[in-house]
Amino acid sequence: MLATAAFTAYRLAFRLARPYLRRVLARRAAAGREEATRLGERWGRTGQPRPPGDIIWIHAASVGETVSVVPLIERLREDRPQTHILLTTVTTTAARRAAALLPSGALHQYLPLDDPGAVRRFFNHWRPAAGILVESEIWPTLIRAAKARGLPLALVNGRISSRSARSWSYATPLIRDLLSSFDVVLAQTPGDAERLSRLGDRPVACLGNLKFAGPPLPVESSELEALRRDLKERPVWLAASTHPSEETAVLSAHRSLAPDHPGLLTVIVPRHPERGREVAAEAEAAGLSVQQRSGGAPQATAEVYVADTLGELGLWYRLCSIAFVGGSLVDRGGQNPLEAARLGCALLFGPHGENNAAAVAGLTRVGALEQVGDAEELTAALGRLLENRELREARCAAGQTFTQAQAHIVEDVLTALEPLLKKI
Repeated sequence: MLATAAFTAYRLAFRLARPYLRRVLARRAAAGREEATRLGERWGRTGQPRPPGDIIWIHAASVGETVSVVPLIERLREDRPQTHILLTTVTTTAARRAAALLPSGALHQYLPLDDPGAVRRFFNHWRPAAGILVESEIWPTLIRAAKARGLPLALVNGRISSRSARSWSYATPLIRDLLSSFDVVLAQTPGDAERLSRLGDRPVACLGNLKFAGPPLPVESSELEALRRDLKERPVWLAASTHPSEETAVLSAHRSLAPDHPGLLTVIVPRHPERGREVAAEAEAAGLSVQQRSGGAPQATAEVYVADTLGELGLWYRLCSIAFVGGSLVDRGGQNPLEAARLGCALLFGPHGENNAAAVAGLTRVGALEQVGDAEELTAALGRLLENRELREARCAAGQTFTQAQAHIVEDVLTALEPLLKKI
């Protein structure tokens, strides 16, 4: 009864918010954070025809989740060649990554807003035979509509932070109802399993983190070779997926270390590429020679290179043997360090790693990652890696060994999903 009342209020709020949401989506499209030509998909409308046969729907919100499920999608396509996969995402960066990584027989669409009409149109068109949601994508209207249609559901790589668990505890009947809608719930860490089990009052298994078994990020090999020729023997390091204020610490580290490392080039990849000009302006204000990726290859005089293009992290992780992974010096939970470890980077990470706690702990344990607390510690740790080749190479090797040992997770997850897949 309480769950129904809470859900009714939630649906009503979405209906009332429709005019506001349309304006928000239009502004996001104007800023490049939504695809203007595909805004209809956010309202459950698509121009793509539905292919014949069964469809397994998988939802992965952003880039990290998308990359993590690609091996699962590939295996599902191998095992069930007559079954199509529909991948939904929220972000444009995830959509672009999906376009590059998805195998034949897999389709992409943006997830509809959790609006009753949008969700209804989405399910009416695609009519999936089963659904797999990834990490923390608990959308009440979507889940309840799926269950009402008798759609078998699984939550894989389930993640819920202590903060989110506390928030959900104020709506215990609703979250318990939503989690009971899943036929299978798999958590990515024991802590996530405990919190999901407590909130849902149901058993939750922990088979490991699918991100640990993700494929290497793609790269254009000709571009990689060209950059290696251009940079020759210059010392290069990377600050990846940075958020506002983290660039300040990165630039401070560069200024401190550049006198002892002639030709030092700092590559900054902002989490949101549209901030490229803003980051470049900060570097210029700091008195540094800066160049943006959108303006061409780095010149010999460039001290800071702002990589403000999409889909090239695989290039920079291969080019740079040292990588600071952002979202971690600021309280954003930290971006995924496994992508860099997989490609042989010695890792630096801030104190905030809640979003990837198991990966940070595991990489730290094997000596592949060092956590730093602030700009001063970042500078000191970076200096040690620039000066000590043996330390740098040992960390790179440790990270690759750690990630290579996780391939079994995909098989374990497929085995756990078998009861759900048998219903198709």
